[in-house]
Amino acid sequence: MSSTTETSTLPTPPGVSEAELEKALTEFAAAIGADKVATDAASLEDFQDPFQVPGTATNVPSAVVSPTSVEDVQAVVRIANEYKVPLWPIGRGKNNGYGGAAPQVRGSVMVSFREMTGVEINEELGYAMVEPGVSWYDLHDAIKAGGHDLVASIVDIGWGGVVSNTLEHGLTYMPYSIDQASHCGFEVVLPDGDLLRTGSGAMDNNPTWPLYKRGLGPTSTEMFMQSNYGIVTKMGYWLMPKPEIYMPLWLRLWDDSQLPAVVDALRELMLAGTIDMRPQLSNTLCIASMLSTRAEWYDGDGPMPEEVIERIAKELGVGRWMMRFALYGDEAVVDHNFAKLQARFLQIPGVDISGEKHGADVWETLPNPHERVQIGVPSQDLYKMAGWSGGEEGGHVDFSPVIPLTSHHAQAAQKLMSEMCAEAGLDFLGGMLPINARATTFINVIPFDTKNPEQVDKAYAVAKRMVAEAGRRGYGEYRAHLSFMDLAADQFGFNDHAQRRFNETIKDTLDPNGIIAPGKSGIWGSRLRQAGYPKA
Repeated sequence: MSSTTETSTLPTPPGVSEAELEKALTEFAAAIGADKVATDAASLEDFQDPFQVPGTATNVPSAVVSPTSVEDVQAVVRIANEYKVPLWPIGRGKNNGYGGAAPQVRGSVMVSFREMTGVEINEELGYAMVEPGVSWYDLHDAIKAGGHDLVASIVDIGWGGVVSNTLEHGLTYMPYSIDQASHCGFEVVLPDGDLLRTGSGAMDNNPTWPLYKRGLGPTSTEMFMQSNYGIVTKMGYWLMPKPEIYMPLWLRLWDDSQLPAVVDALRELMLAGTIDMRPQLSNTLCIASMLSTRAEWYDGDGPMPEEVIERIAKELGVGRWMMRFALYGDEAVVDHNFAKLQARFLQIPGVDISGEKHGADVWETLPNPHERVQIGVPSQDLYKMAGWSGGEEGGHVDFSPVIPLTSHHAQAAQKLMSEMCAEAGLDFLGGMLPINARATTFINVIPFDTKNPEQVDKAYAVAKRMVAEAGRRGYGEYRAHLSFMDLAADQFGFNDHAQRRFNETIKDTLDPNGIIAPGKSGIWGSRLRQAGYPKA
C-alpha cells in the first residue's frame, strides 16, 4: 500500500472510526494487492474538484483503490460493506465543471478505473465493449489500430471516459448521440458484491447483449445511470460505419433577437430528420472562451460590456450566436439535405451558413478541432474554455437545465440566465445542446478565477440561485455539480417528492449500508439520512 501519511491523518468517513478505516484499507490491500491501494497525498491530489480556491478542498477522499478486474471490484465492495466505508467510483475523473473527481462525502475511498482500459470491437455488428477506464482516446486508437471502418461519437475533450460520460447522461454529437442512444448493455457490481448484467446479458452467452437494449421483464439498465445502485464494470457502445461524406457546418447569427427563429427552424429540421445529430449552439463569449481569454479583450470588473462583446463577435467572426453541426452520408444525400438547410435557415434575416464536404482521408487532419470532434477524432484543443477567467488558474461551475426546444423557452431561459449572471457581476457564457428534436439542455458555463475567492463564491452562489429559479419555472438539471446535487434533486418535487422516496427505497433495498456513492444525484441511504445527511 502506497502511503507517506499515517492513516490517522486521513479524513475518516461519517460513522467510521480511524481504526475501522485502517482495517478496511489493510484488507483492500490484502485482497487486491498493496500496489492498488494508495493513501499518500500525491496519489490523492487528483481526486478533488480542480476548480476551487486552492487549499480550500473539503470533499476529499481518504484513499484510492485502483482495481484491474471485476473480481477486484467485487472484493472491494464486500470489504467496504463490512466496515461501512463509502466508495466513490470514477472512470477518468475529468467531469470538470461538475466537481471533477471529488467524492460527495468526505473520507470516501475512491474506486479509480484508470487501470481498467479494455476495448473489444466487433466490426460486423458495429459496437465496442469497453471497461470503465477507457478514454475517448483509447476508443479512437483501438478503432484505428484495428483498421475498422467505424467511428465513435465522442465528447469535446478526449481525456474523459466513455462509460462515465454515458452514465452521467453526457452528450456526444454524431447520429447515435440523439437521446444518448449509443450505450447497450451494462455489467454491474451490486452493493453486496454480486454481479449483474442488464438487458439480454441476463442470459448466459446471449450474443445480443450489446445489440438489443432490453431483455425479458423490466429493463434495469437506466437504473444505473446517474445513480448509486451499483458500479458499472463493462458497457456496450455502438459505433457508426464511416459515411462516404462528412460535411461540418457553421451557422452564424448576427442579431441576438433572431435566436428564437433559429431554434424553431432547428426543431423543424431535426424532427424531419434532415439534421440527424446533436448541434451545438454557443453565444459569443462561449465561443470566444475556446479561442482566447477574457484578458485579451477586457480587464475590467463586472460583466463584459455589450460593446466589447460586439467587437469580439466581429473580430473573431463568430457572430452573436454560432451553431456547430454536420451532415453525414452519401454525397447525393448530403447535397440534398444541405439545400434543405439553406432553404430553411436563410429565410431568417442575419443568418449565414458555411461548410465543406470531406472524405475519410482528411478527417484526422482537419485544422479545426470542432470539426474533428463531430467525426470522432479526439483532442484536448477545446479545453481552453476553462481559462477564460484566470488563465491557467481559471475554472467554471456549470448549470445545465433541460428545456423544450422552442423559441419561447429558449428566449425565457436566455433572459433568466443572462440577467442572473449580470446581477452577480459575471460574464454570461451560454449555449444549447439539443438532447433530441424536442428538448435541449441550456448550458451555463459560469467562469471564475480560482485566485479570486470572492469571484469563486459569486459563481457558486449564482449557480445555486439558478437551480432554484429554473426549478420554479419547471426546468430541471440534466446533471448536477457536487455542490448542489441535493438542491437540484429537490426541484423534482412532484407528489411530495415521490421520485426521491422511490429512489431511496431502491437504495435502501440494494445498498442497506449506503456504501456506493452516497449522495449521488441527491440519493442518500438510510444510515446517512439518519446521521443528518444531506447537510444543510
